[in-house]
Amino acid sequence: IEDALAKSWIAWKANAVNLNPGSPENAGTDLEKVGEWISRHGFDAREIMDEGHTGAARRASLCIWLEELGISDSHQLRALDDRDLEQIAQKVYKEKKLYPPTFGKMELRDGRNGEPFDKPITVGNLYMMKLIHLVGDKVHARSTGPYSLITQQPLGGKAQFGGQRLGEMEVWALEAHGAAHTLQEMLTIKSDDVMGRAKAYESLVKGEDIRQLGIPESTKVLFMELRSFGFAVELLSEGENVSI
Repeated sequence: IEDALAKSWIAWKANAVNLNPGSPENAGTDLEKVGEWISRHGFDAREIMDEGHTGAARRASLCIWLEELGISDSHQLRALDDRDLEQIAQKVYKEKKLYPPTFGKMELRDGRNGEPFDKPITVGNLYMMKLIHLVGDKVHARSTGPYSLITQQPLGGKAQFGGQRLGEMEVWALEAHGAAHTLQEMLTIKSDDVMGRAKAYESLVKGEDIRQLGIPESTKVLFMELRSFGFAVELLSEGENVSI
C-alpha cells in the first residue's frame, strides 16, 4: 500500500496526471514524464515503477520529500536504511505537521474560515460495494415439509425448506389479541405435538371437530434434559401422573 501511495505522490509531483484529458485516450498518468522526473532526482525509474521491487517507490519518495524540505543532503539520506529513513519522516511529521508521501493524506482547510483541520485527511476515490440481496432469492413459502427428529418442529431456513418460527414476541401479539385457540393450535398440533397432530388429521378426515390436544415434543425434550441432570421431573394433571 505504501508503494502505491508513493507512486501516486511521485506522479503528482511530476505533473504527470492528466486532470482534463478531453478524450478517454488521454486519461491517466504520463509514465514517460514520471520516468524523466524520477531520473532527474537520481533514482532508477524502471526499478521504482516495477511491481517486483517492493519498497523502492516508498524509499525514493521519502528521500525526495526530505530533500525538498532541506532536512539533510541527498548523500546522507540515501545512505540510511529504510528504518532510519522512516524514523526521520515520523519525526518531521510530529514536529512540523508535514505529512510524508506514504501516509496518503493531505492537509485540508475548512472552507468557512480557511483554517486547516486538526488531522490529515485521506484523499482518494470512494468505492461503493453493492451487496447482492435480491427479494427473488428470499421469497419462500411452505405448507408441509421436513421436521427435526429431536424437537419434531419444522426446520428453519429456505435452504432446508423450513417453516416460520412463532417466536416469543409473536406469542405476545396473539396473547394481546386474545387469540387463545389460535395460539394453542400454533404451539401444539401445527408444530411439535406428535399425537395431537395425528388425531387432528384423523378428525379432519372424518369431518369431526378437533377436540384433544397433546403435549408438545419440546416439553418432552426439556423433561429429558432435566432428567439427564438427575432431576426427578414428573407432570401431573388433576392429581394423576402423565407419562412423557
